[in-house]
Amino acid sequence: MALEVAAAAIVRHGRVLAARRVGPADVAGGWELPGGKVHAGETANDAVVREVREELGCEVVVVSSLAGCVPIKPGYELTAHVAAVVSGEPTPREHDAVRWLGPEELDEVDWLPSDRPFLAELRARLLDGQRLEGGNVGGAVRVGPTVRRPTGPWTPAVHGLLRHLRAVGFDGVPEVLGVDERGREALTYLPGRVITVDGEMAALDVLVSAMRWLRRYHDAVEGYSSDGPWRWGSRQLAAGELICHHDFAPYNVAVSSSATGERVVGVFDWDVAGPGTRLEDLAFAAWNWVPLHRALPPHQSAYRLTVMAETYGDVSATDILAGVGPRIDRSVRLIRHGQAAGDTGMLNLGKIGEPEHTARAVADLRSRLPVIERALAAAAPEDPTLSTS
Repeated sequence: MALEVAAAAIVRHGRVLAARRVGPADVAGGWELPGGKVHAGETANDAVVREVREELGCEVVVVSSLAGCVPIKPGYELTAHVAAVVSGEPTPREHDAVRWLGPEELDEVDWLPSDRPFLAELRARLLDGQRLEGGNVGGAVRVGPTVRRPTGPWTPAVHGLLRHLRAVGFDGVPEVLGVDERGREALTYLPGRVITVDGEMAALDVLVSAMRWLRRYHDAVEGYSSDGPWRWGSRQLAAGELICHHDFAPYNVAVSSSATGERVVGVFDWDVAGPGTRLEDLAFAAWNWVPLHRALPPHQSAYRLTVMAETYGDVSATDILAGVGPRIDRSVRLIRHGQAAGDTGMLNLGKIGEPEHTARAVADLRSRLPVIERALAAAAPEDPTLSTS
């Protein structure tokens, strides 16, 4: 019976760790999946954990195995096992270099012959990527420093918008990298924390930063025009319109922390961008950033609306509040239309109870509008203990 040598395919964010051998002479300079012999009384998983600890100084857990085994020398065969780092950072102790490789980079190193048979299955697994938090439509995964997302007829228009923004020096938007072998768009990954915890409300410094970002975005896109097709159809801009994000919410924002607080550093999920007014984007933002879909104390909603309006500028909190109902009604109609048309992203929303949940929430908001309006008119001071997350 052949003795087993277990290799670790350590995967993180859609990339695998390759290690370069220093010896013996016949394999020196070749790249491999780290690992070693399975000792008596060990399982292959045990051997992977031990060998990685010895060779790379970190702790891993084995999550699955790659198919097949490869004879490497008389009496030995190699198996490969997918692992994830649970603590520590891989640092070469018995190799002279390590490198994280994405699916399109696997052929950039000279793999040892014994490892090459595993690369095809490994490439497919890397392309699966790591599912990203944030967004509601679904389908976005991280592959190394990139994000892969499903495309649609609207993708060329969205890519044109993103290229325009980067061309004018606007920060905090992903760079378009192209389309991968699975037909997904490839964009740069925007690092940062995403506010996805159920019930978390953006702190005031994040709210202020978000409104500053939205104002800068609207100013940067003023005058830019494209007929689409956008996700909701093709048309020219009407008077007073620009290309809105249409989904500007905490779940689509990357936040960075510093000694002075948190701020918005990136905005993603541009797939529903298209023609609209500044007020429509602000109204949708109020629904999610105040957030008006929750029954907050009226003075708190009024205060956060006022912060939004004063930070953005040239708009009143009353106008933003008045625009919320019609804007959210539009979302409900468009989601239903997309579901009827078989739009996969909109069908994904159906799995979490949309748009029925939103339709009920906006009906509830309408019942609360009079007291929020009175709080705005009274300009009552805000309770600071209620204004943070």
